[in-house]
Amino acid sequence: MQIVQGDEVKETVGGTHREGLSMRQRLLDGEVGTPDNYSLVIARSPGRYSPRHRHNFEQFRFQIEGVADYGRTGKLKPGMVGYFPESVHYGPQTQADGEMLTVMVLQFAGASGNGYPGRSVTLAVAEELKQLGHFKEGVFYRNEGVPGKKQMDGFQAIWEHYNKRPLVYSAPRYNAPILMDPENFDWIAVDGASGAFEKQLGTFTERCCGVSFVKIEAGGRLSVEGARDIYVVLSGKGTVEGQAYRVHTTVMLERGERAQLTASEPTELIHMRLPDLRGVSAARRDEPVREAAE
Repeated sequence: MQIVQGDEVKETVGGTHREGLSMRQRLLDGEVGTPDNYSLVIARSPGRYSPRHRHNFEQFRFQIEGVADYGRTGKLKPGMVGYFPESVHYGPQTQADGEMLTVMVLQFAGASGNGYPGRSVTLAVAEELKQLGHFKEGVFYRNEGVPGKKQMDGFQAIWEHYNKRPLVYSAPRYNAPILMDPENFDWIAVDGASGAFEKQLGTFTERCCGVSFVKIEAGGRLSVEGARDIYVVLSGKGTVEGQAYRVHTTVMLERGERAQLTASEPTELIHMRLPDLRGVSAARRDEPVREAAE
């Protein structure tokens, strides 16, 4: 079990392969090189742009502040959640001038087995690529005379440079990202719990990643068992396994781990379940992992 106090995590500069400044609190990181690697961050940006693109991994995005405009994909307003499946195009992403965007982002490997490289790898390889060309508006442009495609999406350029082979996308399981407004879902009492309720938004793919919200009344208790589950406190106070929790306290439960949350104040959490990738092999790499210094 991991318990991270989000307000104690320092902000660092985010990825440099997209346009604009982004600061990130890295709440959780998985194990680089494994088929079920993941990362959870809270990202803040006063101005960010990325072209219409896709990934070979998946994302849950919970919008905290500002309106993220993904073009024809739709908009994420505060309180909304987006599920961005692997191989599915979205964007371009823009925001209003002068508007601060704050979003919680969980990135993780999809059902295809292509894996997820991790934020440290992405940062390190982006810096390597700057010796061979430059990034502009989310696209990588190679210098004259450098072998390879003259321009391509920034993430794809990073992935191919790191893996030393072309990126091949799996067939998409969905036609488009799914943007969800939790206000339109009902709370359901949790069986066997005292003063606890869940708002289930959805479970996706045959590997069963999912997202929901949980609320616990003051004085209520909720016992949870992990299957690679992440809980982040959005409001309220209480304890989890004897440790105090507050806004952005993050709890990661691996398979079979249990925890009890006891609320001293009305509490709401977002609950995200990582996919069950047992039996899926990590995508092949031809060189060792390179980590970026923080």
